[in-house]
Amino acid sequence: MPVPKHTSEIFELLSKGQFICSNSGKDNIRKLYNIIDENFDDLYDYFKSINLVLERGDEYFMFTRVENKTDLERKMEAAFKWIDILDFFKTVDNSFGAGYRFTPADILVKLTVDVNLKNKLEGLKKYSGGKEKHAEILDKVLDLLRRDNFIELENEISNSYKALASFHYLERLILSLNIPELVQNEIPE
Repeated sequence: MPVPKHTSEIFELLSKGQFICSNSGKDNIRKLYNIIDENFDDLYDYFKSINLVLERGDEYFMFTRVENKTDLERKMEAAFKWIDILDFFKTVDNSFGAGYRFTPADILVKLTVDVNLKNKLEGLKKYSGGKEKHAEILDKVLDLLRRDNFIELENEISNSYKALASFHYLERLILSLNIPELVQNEIPE
């Protein structure tokens, strides 16, 4: 089973829980995306042999593993975090998704006129390490998104970001939740 010479680079990124996206602003990431795309079957078999599943998303690649029950509980907690964060950004702009460009300053301006948005940001304090100021909470949330490779700092001078193709993963996470009608009435709001 021949694998490309960049397999170790692919492993290094994906094994850290990151994504390799087609619309990354980094040339080496786009190059790795194309390598995976062209050699997907071979790489899938190669990584499967070491108990990693190479997954193809909507313009991104990632690893998954077979999980035990404690890992699933940890992942559920992480899913709740991402649901809250995605809800906040969809409140900023309903079209927020892969390819969306923004600056933290733009979001902070919207906070001054949108009480709902402000409340949602304050709800994200639990993920910001107890930060109190809106700008600090937003910076921490953006850092979480950047660290997990859902957004990328596109321009350091203007402090502008771009949502990567991996943002589809968060959107699909939410869409895959299925709450039966019988249970919906029992969920407190």
